[in-house]
Amino acid sequence: MTLTFPQGDFEGYIFDCDGTLVDSMPLHYRAWSASFIHHDAPFEFSEKRFYASAGVPDRETVAELNAEHGCKLDADSIHDHKLEYFFQHMHELEAVHAVADVLRSIHGKLPVSVASGSDITLVAPSLKIVDLDHFFEIIVTPADVERGKPAPDMFLLAAEKMGIAPEKCLVFEDGKAGIDAANAAGMQSVFVPSGPAH
Repeated sequence: MTLTFPQGDFEGYIFDCDGTLVDSMPLHYRAWSASFIHHDAPFEFSEKRFYASAGVPDRETVAELNAEHGCKLDADSIHDHKLEYFFQHMHELEAVHAVADVLRSIHGKLPVSVASGSDITLVAPSLKIVDLDHFFEIIVTPADVERGKPAPDMFLLAAEKMGIAPEKCLVFEDGKAGIDAANAAGMQSVFVPSGPAH
């Protein structure tokens, strides 16, 4: 994987977790699918639809799917079953090596943080399993802000916690919602390819 960096003098790096630091998107898709099957969802959750909603909080995704398919799946139940499946298979996770290499190369030189659309209950153990948890003192999740991605709130809070101006932050993201959030925050970004085409 080759990452393309924008021009700029950056003072802080913000990383998404799933699909960016941790190669967890295939497992998330399996977890979603298992939960929808368990709850008798009246639709097939395609891989394309899954990657299109990358970075969007789980409950918002369920609300969107309910609206699209005219059903009333319980977002909390879907989320809880998905989490349970994910935890059972979490030991399979690996780091996204190209991004982990960047992180190691700047360790101790620039402040870093995580801004993830997943719950802290997923993010913290995922980072630990791939041995990247010790790099991060700052982790922002949807519970910390009013609006998740594609709103800029998570990235702006991460920048504030690092003490870095937003325009001096570089974001690493694999999802469209995350890239849109970075743009809305006035930050440049590095796109990390994930998904079935890669």
